[in-house]
Amino acid sequence: MIRDIVFAAFFLAAGLPFISACTGDQKRTTPGNETGVPEIPRIHSVGMSEIQPQENDTSIIWYDDFSHEKTYLESSGAIDYTESFSTKGGSMKAGFKKGDVDGEGKRNLAFGDFPDGSTVVNRGNHFNEIYWRIYVKHEYGWKGAPAKMSRATSIVSEKWQQAMIAHVWSGTGNSLTLDPASGVKGQSDSIMTNGYNDFNNLRWLGNNPCSSFQISSGSESGYWVLVEVSAKLNTPGYSDGSCRLWIDGRLEAERTNLNFRGSYTKHGINAVFLESYWNEGAIKTEGRWYDNFVVSTKPVGPVTCPQNPVLYKTPYHGPEKLEAWEVELATDYSGNDIVYKSGIQGTKESITINPDMGSFTGSLQGKTNLIAGNTYFCRVRQKSSNGKWSDWSRWHQPFNVREE
Repeated sequence: MIRDIVFAAFFLAAGLPFISACTGDQKRTTPGNETGVPEIPRIHSVGMSEIQPQENDTSIIWYDDFSHEKTYLESSGAIDYTESFSTKGGSMKAGFKKGDVDGEGKRNLAFGDFPDGSTVVNRGNHFNEIYWRIYVKHEYGWKGAPAKMSRATSIVSEKWQQAMIAHVWSGTGNSLTLDPASGVKGQSDSIMTNGYNDFNNLRWLGNNPCSSFQISSGSESGYWVLVEVSAKLNTPGYSDGSCRLWIDGRLEAERTNLNFRGSYTKHGINAVFLESYWNEGAIKTEGRWYDNFVVSTKPVGPVTCPQNPVLYKTPYHGPEKLEAWEVELATDYSGNDIVYKSGIQGTKESITINPDMGSFTGSLQGKTNLIAGNTYFCRVRQKSSNGKWSDWSRWHQPFNVREE
């Protein structure tokens, strides 16, 4: 209980609510099924402010919105300028061709006290705790669970020996999980690994539970999903390290009381990799993208938007045609304080949150805009030209609001 209270405090400071893992993902009605009910839509993305806090925050180690190519320690795959969160920049290709193990792209970022290579940002600094965030989109109708999404690690020599790794990998079904590992012997400062991915000489610290959110399921495909991870090294000689995973604004998995590095202190966490790797090979050709990549010493949270933001709904996929839709906003993931209700929208699949398009309600009754510094969640439903409405989506796609 004490741990949860402390954790809630620093998560809220980042503009994200502290919410424990959900009980399961929400199924979207299959288009064209015998009931004729439309699938449950999602808010695909939100219109970002021109300047994001990460661009001027001293806690930021790295920020890449993929509006142009940046220099990494290692990278592959082009920027896709046809896909991006909102309308800014592009995104990193992370999809697969059928049968491929290596996907379309990767980005390996080195920073701080990384011991090798010329492309190292924040060179010389020592980091015992980091947070990293990406937005992930799976092509609509996605199938299968790629093995590896990301990791943070401590590289301690030019041979790429590793003192620790915080893996973000696929778990059971279509979930994500954390699979932390140590390359240090017990509570000593002796490095056991002989090089990169020396799995036989790692101490594996536990890969359960997995997320309840089924991120690579078809029901969560076709829109951008917020993923944030933290890794904290243990105090030398103690087992108080941790790593945590948030998806769509909720805490989905955590590992605590970890002995990540024994008493080794020469190097801290000094690399984060964005990966696209499928151990068994992709079951079909399908697209996936990463966007808005941030590495920080503090919690990052979702993107920041204007006080009257634009919301974009996922495209309609039958039955028949889209006739109407509506959206609501709330200040929490449970919808306890609904602060905006749109009017019935037509076939244009975007909306500006203002009094002309709906009504401010609840704690924002009588207002004309959202409040700077707050986080808001969305839910949406849509109506087919056959007259049937879908169910409401769950509350999702959190975003922060900035001062203007």
